[in-house]
Amino acid sequence: MNLLFVCSRNLWRSPTAEAIYKNRQGITAKSAGTEPSAKTKVNAKLIEWADVVFAMEKKHKQRLVQKFPLETSHKKIVVLEIPDDYRYMDEELIESITTSVSPYLKGL
Repeated sequence: MNLLFVCSRNLWRSPTAEAIYKNRQGITAKSAGTEPSAKTKVNAKLIEWADVVFAMEKKHKQRLVQKFPLETSHKKIVVLEIPDDYRYMDEELIESITTSVSPYLKGL
């Protein structure tokens, strides 16, 4: 299963999620950001690659749908509701991500 995690600048939240899931059996994880200053910018190819897109906040989902209407029209996009209050690999962030994402990974 291909998972794409999206936040604003691809600095803390989405790279943390990628790090959590990238070495799990049956999962390939990538991360990207919606802002022009993002370390890795989200693009159509990444969205098409993903089986599920996890957006950290509603605004990220809105930006994806607005900028990539064709690619997102039949794509499952889950809003995790994780605010930009954490640093990379923060313990609370890891717990919040795993708690929010795990229901979507049942059976893996």
